[in-house]
Amino acid sequence: MQLSPSAQRFSIDDLESLSESASALLDSLRTKMLEPHPRKKPPTFTGAQLAELCGIESTQVPYLASRGDLPTGVVEGRGKRRHFTLVEVREWVARLAKRPKRPEGARAASIAVVNFKGGSTKTTTTFNLAQGLTLLGRKVLLVDLDPQGSATTLTGMLPAAEVLEEHTVGPITYPPLSAAPKDLRYAVQTTYWDGLDLIPAAPHLFNAEIFLPIHSRDPDIHWWALLDKAIEPLRADYDVIIFDTAPALSYLAVNAVIASDGLLMPIPPDNLDYASSVAFWTLLSETLGSLKRHRHIEKDFAFMRVLLSRVDATSVSSTIVKDWIIRTYGPYVLTTEIPRSQVSGVGAVQFGTVFDISKYEGAAKTYSKIRDAYNTLVEQIDQSIMASIWGLK
Repeated sequence: MQLSPSAQRFSIDDLESLSESASALLDSLRTKMLEPHPRKKPPTFTGAQLAELCGIESTQVPYLASRGDLPTGVVEGRGKRRHFTLVEVREWVARLAKRPKRPEGARAASIAVVNFKGGSTKTTTTFNLAQGLTLLGRKVLLVDLDPQGSATTLTGMLPAAEVLEEHTVGPITYPPLSAAPKDLRYAVQTTYWDGLDLIPAAPHLFNAEIFLPIHSRDPDIHWWALLDKAIEPLRADYDVIIFDTAPALSYLAVNAVIASDGLLMPIPPDNLDYASSVAFWTLLSETLGSLKRHRHIEKDFAFMRVLLSRVDATSVSSTIVKDWIIRTYGPYVLTTEIPRSQVSGVGAVQFGTVFDISKYEGAAKTYSKIRDAYNTLVEQIDQSIMASIWGLK
C-alpha cells in the first residue's frame, strides 16, 4: 500500500515509539525461539562427537566412562546412546586431548576480526571461532566492540534492553581518563557456553566513538592503546581473546587492532565485499602509518588471515571474485572456505550458530559440510596461535 505524504512523516516521538515496540517484539521472538528456557542452552554431544574431539576411538568412550574418573554422561534412547553436556565434553578434552596447552607464563593470544562491510559474516565467524576454540580446550574471551551488539545477541542477551553502559568497554574511554577504569574485569560476564566469557556491547558504546576522537587531539593521550592497556590484566586469565569489531575502521576498531596479535578478515566472494576489503586495508595502512610517523608507534602482527566465507561453488561471478581475492591476498588466504548454506540461515534466525545445533533436521550432509569447514578454520587459527604467538610446534 502506498503511504500518503502525511503518513511518511517521522517525528522523534514516532522514533521512540518504534524503538519501544521493535524491542518488545524482538524480546518476544527471542523468548519464543528459546522456549521453554528464556536463555540459550548449549547442545549435548554424542559419544562419537566426544571421541572425535578427544582424538580417540568412539569404542573407547563406554570403557573410559565406566572407570569413574571422567564424566559418565547420560545413557538414553532406544539405542542406549550416551550423551554428554558441554561441560563434560570440555573436561574429557582437557584430560585426554593431546593438544599443547598455553605455555606457563604465556599471555592470551588476541585476534581482531575485521571488515568494512556489514553482512560479511564477521560476527558469525567470530562467534563460531570462539565456540570452536573452547571445544579444543581453550578458554576464550569474546569482546564485542560493535554498538549493534550482534555477538552479544548470539549469547542470548538483548543489548539494548539488558546491557548497561557499565557492562561494556565504553567506560575506559570516558573523560576524565584519570578516573576511568584501567582493568576490564569489571565488564566480563559468563555465557551459556562453557569456556566462553563475554564483554558485551550495546548502543551505549557509540559514546566511545564520541570521546575517542576528542582524546585523539590531546598529544599526551595514547587513545589508540586504551583497550590494550585495559585488557592486559585479563591476558593471564584466557588462552584466546577475540575482538568483534564494527563494520568500519572506527576508533574502537583501531584500538582492537593495536591490542591484537593477529588479524582475521572474512570476505564473501562478492565484488562489493572484495572492494570493501581493499578499502579497509588501505585506510588501516594510512591510520597505522600516521600513528607511526606522528606518535612513533610500531605495530607488528604475528599473523594475518583472510577467510573466504559464504562461498557459492555454483556461481560463476562468485568464482571470478574468489580468484581476485586469492590473487590479491595470496599466502594470507586460508585454505578452508565456508560454503554458503541454509544451515547458517536457520541458525541465525534462531539466535544460534553452527555449533549451537546438536541435530540438523534438514540436509545432514550440508550441515556436516559447513560444520567441518568451521572445524578446519578453528584448527588453522589455533595452529597459527600455537606457532606464531606461543612458539609451539
